[in-house]
Amino acid sequence: MALSKFRFWSLFFLLSLTSIYYIYPDIASAYSLQQQLTLLLLGIAIYFWTISSLPIAASSFVLIGLMLMFGVVGEPEEAFTGFISSALYFILVLSLISSALVTAGVDRVFAQIIMKFSRGGFRAILFGLPLLILWMPIFLPSAVARFRILEPIIEQLNVQFGFGQKSLFRKYCMYLIGMFNQNSTMVVFTGGGFPILAAQLLKDFGNTEISWLGWFLRIAPPLWIAMLVISFSVWFYFKGQNDARGATNWEVPKMNDEKLPPRFWWVIVPFGMMIISWIVLDHEQVPLVLAPLLLVGYYGMPINGLITNQTIRNYDWESFLLIGSSFSLGYVIEMNGTALVLAEQLMSFLPEGLGEVGNFVFIAGFIFVLRFLFVVPSTSMIIIFPIIMNYARILDLSIIASAFLVIMIIGGVTVLPIHSPTTFLAFQKNALSFKEQIIVGSYSSLVILAIAITWAAFIW
Repeated sequence: MALSKFRFWSLFFLLSLTSIYYIYPDIASAYSLQQQLTLLLLGIAIYFWTISSLPIAASSFVLIGLMLMFGVVGEPEEAFTGFISSALYFILVLSLISSALVTAGVDRVFAQIIMKFSRGGFRAILFGLPLLILWMPIFLPSAVARFRILEPIIEQLNVQFGFGQKSLFRKYCMYLIGMFNQNSTMVVFTGGGFPILAAQLLKDFGNTEISWLGWFLRIAPPLWIAMLVISFSVWFYFKGQNDARGATNWEVPKMNDEKLPPRFWWVIVPFGMMIISWIVLDHEQVPLVLAPLLLVGYYGMPINGLITNQTIRNYDWESFLLIGSSFSLGYVIEMNGTALVLAEQLMSFLPEGLGEVGNFVFIAGFIFVLRFLFVVPSTSMIIIFPIIMNYARILDLSIIASAFLVIMIIGGVTVLPIHSPTTFLAFQKNALSFKEQIIVGSYSSLVILAIAITWAAFIW
């Protein structure tokens, strides 16, 4: 139901944009023929990503083929530019590392932490779980992997505490491992695919390379403030909506003191060294992707056996093709000047005398509206980011402030279940109704939007 509504409004929006170009021919005249073909290609790409039932892998190949057929690239090799981006392989190796950590049993360590929280009753879990999720992206760089680890633990505790399937405890925890977990990914740019792409785009289109620690110090304070405000508000909202169902079993779940998994320290110490290298080494001298590439080799050694050929086969290659092809389209939009013309036309809608704060508010609203054209945060980031960077240069706004404004808004939108993988996975558990998803997702998105504007205007 949610997906069909989203497809309807996406199609309506695309048709509305198309009709504007017919009604106002002056808008189209600002673009060269190549740029008009690029806009057509962008519209087709959005159709593939939102409405079309064509498989993701097939649509990615078609998109590359259309780049060649429309002649928007000078050389055939330019259509494959997105596939030589280090960010694409950074996402790949971090996904393999996350899989290796789960195979090694590191997930049981997080389970033990949550079970220790349970000694204080379910209220201790409700307080401790958000704090744990805030830090988990540093140690487990995959929002979906974190969901897979936490979901069975929550279901087990919900039963042990004697709650039902519609309990307040289960509903709130599903919100935490869904929307809250997705938002926490941005706290470090190694926390998942989306922030990795954002860091690469900042380097490519913002001409700014930021360190691991520099990213964390910039985005962690506003993001954590927003998330804690949202989590408390959501708790009280659910509490007001939920009827008074108490636990039928007030006994604390029994907990066996499990030993650490075999070779735990042989696995976790090299992983910690990788994180330390990200923090202390100069990324201009030592590529960020170097340490995880070496770590994949170490985990794949026969003595460890954590990464095998089957692990590689099980990787989500559809997403690999999707991100690679959308990266290529993003580069085309920037290189042939389409992003610049779009930014200049965006200026025509800008009221005079807004000032810097007003400009950031206008940008934020524009980003928020465009985000609804895309299902996957990564594809929306790749397309929207170059336009906003050109807009920021025209208005002489801070590149860093504008970039992090885009990152927080796109990464923070969880209005619909399909706006992020973990939000969709949590919604499928039927803990939240569609109405609750819309209310909580909209509130969460707007709070992050407001705090991002504040930080962009006064702090970043």
